[in-house]
Amino acid sequence: MRVHAVAQWQGAGWPNAVSRLPAGCAELASLTEELLDTPVLRVPVGAEGSPTEHGVRNRAALLENRTAQLAALENPEGPVLTLGGDCGSDLVPIGVARYRYGPGLGVLWFDAHADANTPDTSPSAAFHGMVLRALLGEGDDEFVANPAVEPGRAVLVGTRSFDRSEAEAVRSGLLRHVPPPARPEQVVTAVRESGAEALYVHVDVDVLDPNAFAGTHYHEPGGLTIERLVACLDALAEFRVVGAAITECTASDRMEASALVPVVDALARRLRA
Repeated sequence: MRVHAVAQWQGAGWPNAVSRLPAGCAELASLTEELLDTPVLRVPVGAEGSPTEHGVRNRAALLENRTAQLAALENPEGPVLTLGGDCGSDLVPIGVARYRYGPGLGVLWFDAHADANTPDTSPSAAFHGMVLRALLGEGDDEFVANPAVEPGRAVLVGTRSFDRSEAEAVRSGLLRHVPPPARPEQVVTAVRESGAEALYVHVDVDVLDPNAFAGTHYHEPGGLTIERLVACLDALAEFRVVGAAITECTASDRMEASALVPVVDALARRLRA
């Protein structure tokens, strides 16, 4: 298993992301390096933003960051755990996984938000709210996955904040949804019904209830506990997990980041199985 830290912030649309997301990524990377006794590759990302173009904030900067991630993933040795950075950090790893593992790739998306807008529907122009839709083949031509994740193969878990177009994506069957409290057996059933033959697991830490973990920008009530998230991850033992990510951490120190130790451990078990 390899671990990549991608301290990307340009996909986020909130004040202070430029400082808080790289700092949180650095804390999480240091913690993971010690916990798993595995070196972490710090993938270089740009320090600057860029203008909003074609409905995407920092579009040019995001495209530049993508080049470095593609280079880092060119010759992976086994599965990769990606530590973000914003949720857009997962665009390249999942796109590469879809190319390598074929149309049977499923995506399990633990997130308080659906991240399934397009530039035409996004209220913020922040790419971290568009990344899953891009992976499904819709949105800005420079970002959409080709080949795309098949309709119905992506499963939202713990999501409790939807924009109108995102809710429609669930109603139409483009996305599946396991709402909070997201019992492990519900998650397993949804993945089975998706027909996934290989699985990528995305964890945005805002899927957690703010009382369980406060080290993120978005504090959406009604989320999962650490114990419930870990139980859901452990329940995936029957599936082949080929990649995973933890994103949107803004922990300011080791003590705050250490609440995620059980989550890192659980993902490592799945990736090393």
